[in-house]
This record gives sequence, structure tokens and C-alpha cells, in this order.
Amino acid sequence: MSPGLGLTAILATAVVTILVGVIGLRAARTTSDFYVASRSVTPWWNASAIGGEYLSAASFLGVAGLVLAYGADMLWFPVGYTAGYLVLLVLVAAPLRRSGAYTLPDFAEARLESAAARGTASVLVVTIGWLYLLPQFQAAGLTVRTVTGAPQWVGPVLVAVVVLIGVLSGGMRSITFVQAFQYWLKLTALAIPAIFILLVWQSQGTPAIHQEGPPVFSESTTVEITTSVAIEVTERVAVEADGTVDGERVSGELPLGPGSHALGRGTEITFPAGAEIPHAQSLTPLAGEDWLLPLRSNTDYPLYTTYSLIIALFFGTMGLPHVLVRFYTNPDGRAARRTTVTVLGLLGIFYLLPTIYGALGRLYTPDLLLTGRTDAVVLLLPGRLIDGMAGDALSALITAGAFAAFLSTSSGLTISVAGVLSQDLIGRRVSDPVRAFRLSASLALVVPITIALFSPSLGIADVVGLAFAVAASSFCPLLLLGIWWRRLTDVGAIAGLITGGGLSTAAVLATLVWAPSSGWWAPALAQPAAWAMPLAFLVMVLVSLVTPRRVAPGVNRTMIRLHTPESVDLDRGDWDPEDRWKSRS
Repeated sequence: MSPGLGLTAILATAVVTILVGVIGLRAARTTSDFYVASRSVTPWWNASAIGGEYLSAASFLGVAGLVLAYGADMLWFPVGYTAGYLVLLVLVAAPLRRSGAYTLPDFAEARLESAAARGTASVLVVTIGWLYLLPQFQAAGLTVRTVTGAPQWVGPVLVAVVVLIGVLSGGMRSITFVQAFQYWLKLTALAIPAIFILLVWQSQGTPAIHQEGPPVFSESTTVEITTSVAIEVTERVAVEADGTVDGERVSGELPLGPGSHALGRGTEITFPAGAEIPHAQSLTPLAGEDWLLPLRSNTDYPLYTTYSLIIALFFGTMGLPHVLVRFYTNPDGRAARRTTVTVLGLLGIFYLLPTIYGALGRLYTPDLLLTGRTDAVVLLLPGRLIDGMAGDALSALITAGAFAAFLSTSSGLTISVAGVLSQDLIGRRVSDPVRAFRLSASLALVVPITIALFSPSLGIADVVGLAFAVAASSFCPLLLLGIWWRRLTDVGAIAGLITGGGLSTAAVLATLVWAPSSGWWAPALAQPAAWAMPLAFLVMVLVSLVTPRRVAPGVNRTMIRLHTPESVDLDRGDWDPEDRWKSRS
């Protein structure tokens, strides 16, 4: 695909996103419009919007990249991303909507009647939001660079600009229309090329995806190194190189011995047919049965890693601020349940597709193991299999879908973080709530985009998985105990949030900065949900039991409000943040 066509697809997606957002702009006038679209979104529209913002870079690009490198074990990501909504449906969706809150900190304050609990929840919302935004911006940089050759910073900056235009113009009202449109764009962008890819694979006699040994180059292959990378060579191989290898300028035949070799940016290296494909040191790809079967990871504790990942994904969904805020836009609890059921169906359809790209990428784009850019398999696979204008058109369609993924998820995260910042930070200094929201939206993007521009590239799905782990270890205990256990106290909730959220965040930072590769603490830090979430539950329960006098005075009324269907004529007196703003001013 030509860089011009890729750029056209990206700009077209951005322009259409802005135009769709204009539809919502006309109706967005009040604080309620900006925060929760005046609680008037129907289940079908809301489910499409949730699918739009939930199917992030990790879903669109990251899952396929993980399957390409690590195989069957990575299928837990799409399973967990979807199954989390089943837990949300059964335990949280309807009571949370009946709470009348706008944000998770609103819920914490309403349930516990504690400003300190609200403040603690606010810090965690911002932490999770920024952690989730980081891979969106890095994936945008990867996509724009892959399809256009533009510098890495162009993608994050372009996403931030388009997101700000949509969020600042109409808030949740505008973003609902945008995200619903983007779900169907993403589904179409993956489904249509997948059909053609499968037809080509079938026309070639359906070559076996499973390989007995390590992946090899089926023919003489030239790989261009667009970002400096260190590779691990297992067998001596003679290559043709033009560029920088191990710090020296080379041009011509070069023997690479076993061990580590540094390839500089812009280097072109040609491997002979049958040569084993070296892998980037940032990857430890699997081969043979290890790639094909579950629980064959290279870690010393594959069972722990798998179960901790399952816990993070299943229970982390209910703690994602940008997901939960969408349930506040439903008219009532029944609509919230119907929305969740619809989301399960929409996600189940979508997640069939990335697996196809990852599995076939093992056959047709194995060189990505060398560069370490396995997340690019979705972008590159159509062009590898289909020549001419048809291949270019399919690649452009996928590029548009990928960019829509970054825009929709970033928009939802910006809304959730801005909602917290505007109520708990800027709103205390700015009297106009809409203006406070707009200032907060700008601030919500500053930190993650700065980190994305200056930090090394990280595995997209891996970082998102860590955000799920923090959410599962903090807000999952708060929501489940807050909704279903009347004896939860503000002190207990705060202690649990600090314990679970603090320890899981520390583990995430240690993983990103230190990245230990051996010892029992390596998987414990990389996947903290299995120990951090139970610990948070335990701390919340024990501290609440020893502080019974800290139970909220109005807990009985709150619990009735959470669990009484709207069909019952009950003076629920929804807690309206518009009144809250009036009382402050």
C-alpha cells in the first residue's frame, strides 16, 4: 500500500469521526449531556458505543500480535475481554445505573458518604485511564509509521487532536454517536479483509499453520529495520546486510553467529531460504507444540500466569472507568442489563477475527518476530497475500479501522478521566461545569501522550492487561462489596483501594521499568491480579468489620435504591451532579 493511500485512509477516518460528532454537538448543552448524554441512550446504541470504545488497540492489533508470537495461550485475552461483561451483567450493571452517579468516585461518595473515599477512587480512575491511554497512543504511532513512513510522534498527536475536537465539542452526547459508528467500522475493517485472506489461504491448499520446529524463511527474504532492534540468533547464518550491525557500518555478505546482534534503524538484511528466523530480544516466541497448545509459555509458572490473567480480565472489566461511565447513560437498570447482553454478542462476533490474522500471520509474516513489531500483523497481512489495487484497498480499510480503534477508546478514556478531574480538581476552581470539563479533557491527554512520545515501545495487549489488573484489584472489590454488602465502611473501602490499587500499580511500574525475567517474582509482578485482588477484598472486609461505627448512616436507603427495580414507585431522589454543582456555586 502506498503511503499516500494509507494517509488518505487515516485522514478520512478522522474527518468522518469529526462529522459524526457534529450530530451530537447540536444536542449537547447541559452538564448532563456532557457527562452521561442525559441518560437517554437506548440499549442498541449504547451497546454499539461500548463496543466502539472497548475494542481498543489491544483488541484490533494486540491480540493478533500475541497469537502470532505465543499461540494458543493468548486466546485467553479475547475470551477474558468478552466474559468480563457476563460478570458485569450479573453483579453490577443494573445496581450501578440505579445509583444515579456519573463516575466511579460519585458512586464511592454516594455509597460510603465519604469525601476521602471519593478522593481515593479519583486517583485510581486517573491512574487506570492514563495506563490504558498509553498503548492507544503508541499503537497510533506504530500504525501511522507502518502505513505512511511518518515519524512516530505523528500518530499520537493526530489521535489527541481528533479526540479533543470530539470531546470538547459535545462530551458524552457527541462521543456516543462517534463510538457507535466506529464499532461497525472496526468490525467491517477486519471482517472483509479476513474473508479474502481465508480465500487466498484456501486457494493455496490450506498450508498447515502448525510448524514442527522454529519458524523459518520459506524463501530468500529482505527485512527492513525501521526501528533499532536487538535480535537473538540461535544458529550461524550468512546474510546480506546494508546498514548498521553491532555498531559497525556494513554492506555485503555478513556471517551472524549465535548470540545477540544489534541492528540499526534503516538497515536492510536479507536471509536465505530455510534460515531460522531470529527473534527480537523483547520477544520469546513459541514454536511447534508449545505454540499450538495452552500452558506452554516460556515462564517458570505458566499455570499461575494464565489464571492471574483470567482473573484480571474477568473481573477487571467492571473496574474500567470508561466502560462503567457508559452504563450511566442508560435510562434505567433494565436498559443497562439489555445493553450488556447486546455487548456480549457484539464482542463475541468481533473477537473471532483477530485470531485469524494472528494464526495466518505465523505463515505469511513471520519476519515480524525479527523486528519485534508483531502488533503490525493485522496491517501487513492483506498486502502480503493480495497484490495490486485489491490488496491496497483492503490494507487501507484495515488502516481506517485501526485508527478508529485508537480514536474511540481514547475518546472514552478521556471522557472518564476528564469527568473525575473536572469534579474533583478543576471544578473546585472553575464555576462553569462545562468549561471545567473541557479544561479537564485537555489535561487528561497531556500525561499519557508525553509518556507515549518518549518511552520505549511496549506490547499493546500486555500494557492493557496490566490496566485490567489494576482495575480488578481496586474497583472490583469496591463495587461488589459496595453493592452487595451493607457493612462496608469508608475506612475499609479506602484501605482496600490503597492496598489493591497501590500494590498492583507498583507491580505494573516494576514490570514496565525493571522487567524481571527470572524468579518467582517475575510472573507475580507481571500478572499481579491473582494476589492483589484477593488481598484487597480481605483488607476491605477485615477493616470494615473492626470499624462498624463507620458504616454510612444512610446505607439502608442507598441499598434499597441500588436493588429496587425502577418499576416500583419509589422516591429514589437520584443524586444529580448538576444539583451538586449548584450547591458548590
